[in-house]
Amino acid sequence: MFSPDLSETISRSAVRTNSKVLLLETEELFRDMLALALEEQGCEIVIAPDGRSVIPTLENSFSLKSEKEFNLLILDSINGLDLCRMLRHQGNLIPIMILGARGSDNNCAFYLEAGADDYVTKPFGMREFMARCQAMMRRQRLGQVSQTIMLQYKDIILYSEECRVTVRGQEVKLSPKQFRLLELFMSYPRRVWSREQLLEQVWGPDFIGDSKTVDVHIRWLREKLELNPSKPEYVITVRGFGYRFG
Repeated sequence: MFSPDLSETISRSAVRTNSKVLLLETEELFRDMLALALEEQGCEIVIAPDGRSVIPTLENSFSLKSEKEFNLLILDSINGLDLCRMLRHQGNLIPIMILGARGSDNNCAFYLEAGADDYVTKPFGMREFMARCQAMMRRQRLGQVSQTIMLQYKDIILYSEECRVTVRGQEVKLSPKQFRLLELFMSYPRRVWSREQLLEQVWGPDFIGDSKTVDVHIRWLREKLELNPSKPEYVITVRGFGYRFG
């Protein structure tokens, strides 16, 4: 199914290592060749035996930590159309590549309209295939980077690049120190910070003053975050140690 450039040398950087790819291809020999090529580039490959197994496999993946999630789905055209529609209907934005049967170029629009990100018709060259995989996973990484700009815990959302915070759907105004305190807390939920550590992280190592300034800023922060500042559910005092978030 591959064109004659199968033997072309492919750079190890073509597909990033530690990528996780779900592969659904009914032609066993063709599937094994794709899996081997991807594994040689450092990808972890999960073989889906049929279309019905894809949804529970993905659900199990997304229930784990983010590093276990799939970076790419490669689906044959037999199963791809319905799966694309189903996944997109569920709001699943994982990149999807469709492997079209020989001579099926005219079907490309149907799959793209159903939510596929790319469509490759057999036969195709290995260099082209790897380049397409690289591009799709690179776009996914960029999307993940943009998502890390936002931190969320229960009803609090912090937008790092915008220096903006919403609490229970309402935007709240924080001073720069309050914002940096909250950003630090939300970046390390449940970690206990001493006053000295908070001063160093937020005020800087050259700060000269009373460590109780931390308590004052914590009180102001609670007034803006908590439903009942006297019984906080977000910024918690750990007696004898300091403060933690969550």
